[in-house]
Amino acid sequence: MEENDWNNYGNFNNAIFLPQAYQVIKTRILQISLGMYTMFVLGVFLWIIHGWNVQDYNLIGANAITFVFAIIILSYKIKYK
Repeated sequence: MEENDWNNYGNFNNAIFLPQAYQVIKTRILQISLGMYTMFVLGVFLWIIHGWNVQDYNLIGANAITFVFAIIILSYKIKYK
């Protein structure tokens, strides 16, 4: 399996957050755990830092996309608690 194949799988996983972020923005209904989502966003951020340290731009890009959608969901969770 080539490196580009793995990058495409990472982007597929990132796409999972798009419908969730859209639903949260549209309905402002969040039935998620604040603690779990905070830890998830922190974990994704740490993967971005790790990607930066090892200069793996695919890792940085994939996690940056997830981070953006996850931080939107987390901010709505905090704002509309």
